[in-house]
Amino acid sequence: MIAEMVKDRDGVNARVSEAVEKAHALQDSLNAVITFVDPAKQLEEMPEEGLLRGVPIALKDNVNTKGVLTTAGSRILSNYVPVYDAEIAVRLQKAGAINIAKASMDELAMGGTNKTAYIGPCHNPWDTRRMTGGSSGGSAALVAAGVVPMAIGSDTGDSVRKPASYCGIVGVKPTYGRISRYGIIPYASSLDHVGYFTRNIEDACVTLKVLAGRDERDMTSSFKEVPDYSALLNSDVNGKKIAILKNVVDGVSTPEIVTMFNELAEKLRKRGAIVEEYAFDEALMRAVLPAYFIIANCEATSNHSNLDGIRFGVREDGADMAEIMTNSRTKGFCSLIRRRFVIGSYGLFEENQERIFRKAQKVRRKIVEALDECLKEYDAVIAPAAGTIAPFIDDQADQDALGEESVIAENYMAIANFSGYPSLTQPMGFVDGCPVGVNITCRGFEEVEMFNIAKAIEEETGLADLVAEVK
Repeated sequence: MIAEMVKDRDGVNARVSEAVEKAHALQDSLNAVITFVDPAKQLEEMPEEGLLRGVPIALKDNVNTKGVLTTAGSRILSNYVPVYDAEIAVRLQKAGAINIAKASMDELAMGGTNKTAYIGPCHNPWDTRRMTGGSSGGSAALVAAGVVPMAIGSDTGDSVRKPASYCGIVGVKPTYGRISRYGIIPYASSLDHVGYFTRNIEDACVTLKVLAGRDERDMTSSFKEVPDYSALLNSDVNGKKIAILKNVVDGVSTPEIVTMFNELAEKLRKRGAIVEEYAFDEALMRAVLPAYFIIANCEATSNHSNLDGIRFGVREDGADMAEIMTNSRTKGFCSLIRRRFVIGSYGLFEENQERIFRKAQKVRRKIVEALDECLKEYDAVIAPAAGTIAPFIDDQADQDALGEESVIAENYMAIANFSGYPSLTQPMGFVDGCPVGVNITCRGFEEVEMFNIAKAIEEETGLADLVAEVK
């Protein structure tokens, strides 16, 4: 528990040293860290009080850290050292947290496997032959392996919540605007959220209290008051109405996951919750992934147009500026990222914007309206967070494919990014020794409701504070 780690300075030093040693010891097995951070100065400047005082943490490598290499998992940024800290880095420092690592991630956060980081794939602590999921896989691996009790990620489609499922931990994506994104290297601005990982719901409450709040440097951040999530936490779900996303359950390909999920739903009913199946319009559910793919790639293409080897990034030689830019981007990005930029550029061509990009935005609005209709009647929607356990790293399946088996069950969590509503994944059980998760989504800024339902689930499963034994 995070609260139990707030000790005297000798205790803090020992705890941080233990985390650093474990991170180094597991690096060959997990490949979860891009840059190790020396905690000495942070320990010297650590405040005497703070909700995270002396707690070792890790930051996803798209969080700008002054004087510390920040690559976003991309070769083109492998020489980028920021001159300022992201807002969340400042808040964590003021709360007393000690950053020990910049965690691996899919390149520019554009992926769901954590196989595209320029340092190579990140490995799942429960089975190192398997992936962590992405794009926040390095952060997830460090929490799941017991290196740190909390790590920062970012979530544009499910980039915190899917790795949480694969790694057996809690992954939280709060409401859009709840946490400042100032200083976060972007993916898709209308979808990006700062998220984080913990190993239990109580620590998730503490973390959000530290991170949340208005930031004048991020005009999308909310003015809404930040509740005391810990003080308001309870597991009473009596009378709560919870909708099961039937479309998702029907699309899950692993029978054991469906059985486990149905058993969990029955346990919630026995606690007094009203748990009912709810079917979304099938056409809208099938449109989630293609709409997300278009919007995200178009916004990413615009956001990263400055990564050209001239203004930012590693520069490759060329006869003129155009050739320098071409060579820098060709060698600086992996093939998947280059492909996504081509798709994004095509969608942003003036002659294509109305029939591709604007159409995807209209579909997004329809999907959010459908979710709003559901949440008029229900307090939350739940479903399995993934249709399978973590796939093998050597699986050559195309992560950009829009296959029938994955189009809903593996991609529906992007709905919470479309809407900006809070969404959380937590452990539900194990299949073949690997964890699987359940996902909860609530109305905007109803994180208290989400945490309370999650606490009830945690009590029923007994799956808090899981730590994988890395072999």
